[in-house]
Amino acid sequence: MKKRVFAFLLAGMMAAFAAGCGQDGETPDVQESQTAQNTQAAQDTQAAASAQAEDTEKRTTFTVGFDAEFPPYGYVDENGEYVGFDLDLAEEVCRRNGWELVKQAINWDSKDMELSAGTIDCIWNGFTMNGREDQYTFSVPYVDNSQVFVVAADSGITSPADLAGKTVGVQKESSAQAALESEDKAELLASFAELKKYADYNTAFMDLEAGAIDALAMDIGVANYNISQRDGGFVILDEQLASEQYAIGFLLGNTELKDQVETTLLEMAEDGTFVQIAEKYADFGLMDSICLGK
Repeated sequence: MKKRVFAFLLAGMMAAFAAGCGQDGETPDVQESQTAQNTQAAQDTQAAASAQAEDTEKRTTFTVGFDAEFPPYGYVDENGEYVGFDLDLAEEVCRRNGWELVKQAINWDSKDMELSAGTIDCIWNGFTMNGREDQYTFSVPYVDNSQVFVVAADSGITSPADLAGKTVGVQKESSAQAALESEDKAELLASFAELKKYADYNTAFMDLEAGAIDALAMDIGVANYNISQRDGGFVILDEQLASEQYAIGFLLGNTELKDQVETTLLEMAEDGTFVQIAEKYADFGLMDSICLGK
């Protein structure tokens, strides 16, 4: 009888212990499932990168993913053609490698999906590398960029401190948004009445012109371009929001394609072609930003 009671109590204690473990954390099955998912995701990324690398030697086309509303790096001209500094650089890289350039305008929110799916070979369009170094395989930086605030010239706003209680616009998933939402800018962001996020800067600038927003946070190159297209009326605040560098972003692990494109880009910087292309966009302040070929 005593043996039966003891066995019963022992079974109860083991059940309670098992229940307690289940409350404190995930079950082994859940943990193993999550580990398997993470491992599979890493393997899928590596496999995609390897597949792209294997295609480098027999490559005939080079597909660049870009935001078609991000001048002067990539945009639509008056003839409806995709043009811009980054696209001109990519065109020359392709010419020297015997590739055909495919200009693929993308939704900026979908850039990672496009790259992982292999529908584009790289992201080349004023793409900030800072803070993303572990997410992509980057080329050397070629532009030193900064994030700035644009306001109407007669707004009376002269510094970021004057934006307290104001409505500020920014492009979704942009470097300007990331800078404003960083820990360093928490106090500044909290002072705004609203941070309004836009799909593209053309729409945002139209709202700035209409007075629907009081300021627009954006890349200085894009700011210079938009101001030049509007015959003044807007100014850039002297105090910058943040500084950064642009580079070409490839799928993480695709070093072979990155190396080939980067080598060609450095050759262009060495022989002066890089600067010659940049000079086409000198009116947009680009010559002050490039960090190759000087």
